[in-house]
Amino acid sequence: MRKPLPPVKIHIGQLHASRNPVEIFTLLGSCVSVCFHDPVSRIGGMNHILLPGKADLDHFDHSARYGINAMEILINKLHKEGAERKKLRAKVFGGAHIIRSVSEADSPGRRNLDFVFRFLEIEGFPVISMDVGGFNARKIFFRTDTGMVRLKRVPAIYFGLLRREEKRFTRQVNYELGEDGRVSIFDDS
Repeated sequence: MRKPLPPVKIHIGQLHASRNPVEIFTLLGSCVSVCFHDPVSRIGGMNHILLPGKADLDHFDHSARYGINAMEILINKLHKEGAERKKLRAKVFGGAHIIRSVSEADSPGRRNLDFVFRFLEIEGFPVISMDVGGFNARKIFFRTDTGMVRLKRVPAIYFGLLRREEKRFTRQVNYELGEDGRVSIFDDS
């Protein structure tokens, strides 16, 4: 029987990368996590993205809550740990439609997924597995040494708590930015 790995919990806007074997875990609703793994160096990492786009770093210092920042910071940390960018493989999770008062097409989960898949395509990272969309929350457990992921579905009775947490973080981000919540993805300017 394998010895359990040290657990590392990440919350909204956090990420973790490690050359040492650990198991990173998080709970996702409309948020998205990307797990990167370099199978040669056995280095991996995971983020927890709240919103697509990027943070205005002049006014807001929690940059990893935003897609572009969370992806670039994680890739840079993996590189510093010894992973090779060209060997990184991605696994994508989350993006559920849990806020039923918003149309599915305009939901935060859909916008997060659109951003992540576009980023991965543009940057040339292969997506080797995913469990995305739908109406279920997920708890993800990612092993940095093997790249293996365990996924647990979260019963609907816990959606209220998850929805409140995501709404609270979104309100906090919008308040700190002084914006109305619209985020531009891949601004062409």
